[in-house]
Order: sequence, then structure tokens, then C-alpha cells
Amino acid sequence: MNKILSGAALLAAAFSLAACGAGPAADNAAGKDGAIPGLEDGVFTVGMEAAYAPYNWAQPDKSNDAVPIKDSALYANGYDVMTAKEIAKANGWKLEIKQLEWDSLIPAVQSGEIDAAIAGQSMTKEREETVDFAGPYLYARIVVLTKADSKFANAKGLADLAGGRTTSQTGTVWYDTLIPQIKGAQRQAPAESAPAMLVALETGKVDYVVTDMPTGQGAMVAYPDMKILDFPDDGDDFQVSDEDINIGVSIKKGNTALKDAINKALSGKTAKDFDAMMADAVKIQPQED
Repeated sequence: MNKILSGAALLAAAFSLAACGAGPAADNAAGKDGAIPGLEDGVFTVGMEAAYAPYNWAQPDKSNDAVPIKDSALYANGYDVMTAKEIAKANGWKLEIKQLEWDSLIPAVQSGEIDAAIAGQSMTKEREETVDFAGPYLYARIVVLTKADSKFANAKGLADLAGGRTTSQTGTVWYDTLIPQIKGAQRQAPAESAPAMLVALETGKVDYVVTDMPTGQGAMVAYPDMKILDFPDDGDDFQVSDEDINIGVSIKKGNTALKDAINKALSGKTAKDFDAMMADAVKIQPQED
């Protein structure tokens, strides 16, 4: 992936702002008693799909330190849950996980139904029109996923993918921005979710999908017959910007106190730390039946 990447600088700037209290005028700054808007009860309510391994998933028990899902008999785990736990612990909050559909996450943040969405969301300019972002809490490399026996399995660059049927998850930079960079690709209707995207590939409805490395790594656990195509940075690869690969925590517009608290909790983390925790998430994600 050709990285137009200043992610580390972006993260450093975010943490600098958190430290000095800079940012938009704070009608949502901490109150006189120090309480953060939405966190007055000390409960950090986080939304996610709980269906997007290795970022997040639902499981029937609390193994591997999974967290109960509100109003459900299931438990949530994955990279996003690990991140949410660290943020909650650093701030002395109780963590609550709420399972929501992908398209419901940002409206839930806007309405205050949840305090934050930690759900593998890219920090795009379009999303930043409606929510603010803390982080990044991951830098996600863009890859192509295909079947190991596909005629595209030995592709060396985007040009080799011409003529193939492809899709990705709806409402993502993968579908909206990156697939159009593949000249001659036959873009199919978007998949409603990451699992649906993988099923489309596994069942032969498409020849390959565009996704990120963590999703590809997780897919390889569930579907060993798939193959990740990771094109060299200096080759025929996707042209991406920070917003395509920086994964952030979405919060209500103007809630600078919450943004600062989350950024402070993440401030000691490096890209290597993020990658190591993602590797741990991949190791414990549920196997497909």
C-alpha cells in the first residue's frame, strides 16, 4: 500500500492538544465537578457490531476476558473491546458494551445512546462532519483478499485485478474510495457487513474483496482457503491517505473532554503496540463452525 502517511504525527498532535486542552470551544467540556458529558454516572458505553472479527465479535461466554453485551446473554471480545477496556481502566470508568448495526453506530453517538463507537471506523472527513474522533488507535494497511485457487491469487498489483468481480462492506473507504482505483474491476453491490463481504468471496459471488490487513488476517482464521494480496508500497498499489487507514474512536461532536480523556489513555501506545494487540485478538477470535 502506498502510504501517504503521517499517522504518527497526527496521533502526536492529538495527544498534544489533549495535554494543553486545546480544541473547539467547549460547551461539552468537563463540568465544574470534573464530570465528562455522558460519563456523569461513571459508565463508558461503547457501541460496536460485535460481528466484525478480529475487531469485535460476540461469543457465548466470558472466556479470554470478554465483556457482557448489554441486554444480551452474549459477551463481546476482540481488538475493539481490548481497546475499550484499556480506555475505561485508565479513566476509572465501568465499561458497558452495546451491540449495534454498522449503520446505527454514528446516529447512536450523535443521539447520546452511546458515549463512543469503537468499531474499526476509518477517520474520514465525511464522518468528521457529524462526529469527532479520538485516536487513531490503529493504522490499518489496505489489502486484497481472494481465494487461494483464484485466477487472481498471483496478482502483483492492481492492474492484475482487471476484469474481476469485487465488493466490500458498505459505508467504508474500501468500497467508496479504493475499489474505484482498480481499473476494469466489476464492482458489485456493497455487502451489508464484513461477514457478508467474506461470505460473498467464499461462495464465489465475487473474485476478491478490498479490506484491511486485520480483517484479512481474521478471515484467514475462519476461511483458510483465502489468500491475502499485500502489494508493495513502491509498486502498483492503492493510493491512500491518512483518513483511509487511521482507525479512530468516534464521539459526539464537541465533546472535547471525552476526546482528551481517550487520547490521554492512548498516548503511550505505538504502532507496534497496536499491531501486537491485534495479533492477540486474531489468536483468540472464534473459529467458524
